[in-house]
Amino acid sequence: MLTAKATLLRWRLIGLVYIFSLLFLLFQGGKTSFMLFCIFNVLLIYLVFGRWSGIAGVTGIRKLSSGAATIAEQSLSAGSRLDVQISVQIPGVWPIPYVLVRDRLTAHNGKTVPFEASFVPSYRRSGSVSYTTPPLERGVYRFESTECSTRDIFGLFEHKGSFESSVPFSVYPRTVAIRQWKQLKRGAKGPYSTSASRLAAKETTQINGVREYIYGDRLSRIHWNATAKTGQWKSKEFERESLPRTIVVLDRYVGAYEKPEQFELAVSTAASMLEFGFRRGTAVGLVSIGSRTDGFAPTASPDQRELMMKHLVRVQADGDQPLYRALRQSSAITQAGSFVVVVSPQTGEDTIRAMEWLNRTGVVPVLVHLKPGGSERNNVSDIRTGEWMRLLRRNGIAVHTISTLQELPDVLEGGKG
Repeated sequence: MLTAKATLLRWRLIGLVYIFSLLFLLFQGGKTSFMLFCIFNVLLIYLVFGRWSGIAGVTGIRKLSSGAATIAEQSLSAGSRLDVQISVQIPGVWPIPYVLVRDRLTAHNGKTVPFEASFVPSYRRSGSVSYTTPPLERGVYRFESTECSTRDIFGLFEHKGSFESSVPFSVYPRTVAIRQWKQLKRGAKGPYSTSASRLAAKETTQINGVREYIYGDRLSRIHWNATAKTGQWKSKEFERESLPRTIVVLDRYVGAYEKPEQFELAVSTAASMLEFGFRRGTAVGLVSIGSRTDGFAPTASPDQRELMMKHLVRVQADGDQPLYRALRQSSAITQAGSFVVVVSPQTGEDTIRAMEWLNRTGVVPVLVHLKPGGSERNNVSDIRTGEWMRLLRRNGIAVHTISTLQELPDVLEGGKG
């Protein structure tokens, strides 16, 4: 509205100056007034025809990449930066001094990130701009229509055009590589298993393929032929005996998370454990307890993995019930003999009741407790936290505590609490 009023005011001012120059020519006469009138007419024609500069029919293509790689499904994780290149083509022949490109990246939660750049068109009336996004959070993103605008050489009038060149893409949760899980390897007859009787998976001597090298793999596991052929470190993958089913439970109770970063830690922890299970060929499932409970049956199917990861991309802390009540209402997850890994920051009596109830249903419950960030908060709650954790451990329930994602491999691989 304000832009339209400003444009109308400028045209009125130009019209007023045109009338004055015409009156000056009629009443004064002479070469000077004639030259001024001619110059003003030329400038007026330039301003009027600038509306048909071709910017309204602009077209363009957007290319996305992360580092040197083109964006593909599951190639972006939280914290990654996105390199964006926009190539623009402007039809027509009318001269354009410059083009201003405005782009806007929108997340599924409504958060937007604007970008702005400019270029001078080539003789072919084309050009390109590039920019890099800030580190992206977990979620689904899309680009809104790209707006291109230009002004005349006097900066009086702005002409705009836009084009659509967007494909939604997902930013997956951060994950950390877990080489092995001590408790899962010991299986249902380990020190924490009081209600299940399945055997753990053990590696056989039969090679089942080649996988990417994970830092810490022994030299005996390295597949030297594959490493020499590809130029990248590769490790041997051995066949395994059947593993017990594993179900990861993500607690989304909004009252338990002090900061958004703590919930992101919960999502990343769940995603890392799912990736570990699928990499080892384990039947892994997910139960996400929030405003509604979303469950995914434990299988080793790649399609199921894709569904679970896409769920974790959009999931939010929106639950309204504490852990014990939410688990009781999701009793369908309790399949006797399976591992149930609860990822939650909740503490105290409610957590004890929840884990003991799982224990009575015939599963092997494991709690991955998320400590709140900040040393001051941890120091205050250390004594109280230790009491309920010791009680759970005395009852034969494994409890692991982490405050950052990088602690998860050490906790699971070493069996530390």
